[in-house]
Amino acid sequence: MVFKGTIKIEPEENWYVATCLENNIASQGKTIEEAMANLREAISLYYEDEDKMEELNYMQNEEVYITRLEMAI
Repeated sequence: MVFKGTIKIEPEENWYVATCLENNIASQGKTIEEAMANLREAISLYYEDEDKMEELNYMQNEEVYITRLEMAI
């Protein structure tokens, strides 16, 4: 199965933190590439559980829209 996820990457002190928005799995690395590699590993380990695979099958069929909102308040 191919995993499709929306990933947010944020700098945090000397690290980059990569978080998958669909399942809230996060990992970190000294570079963006390292953070993404570590996140791939964390997601793979998370979905080794059969119950989590059922969740993944459901989640992968949902459409996701990401946008930014800027407004005066």
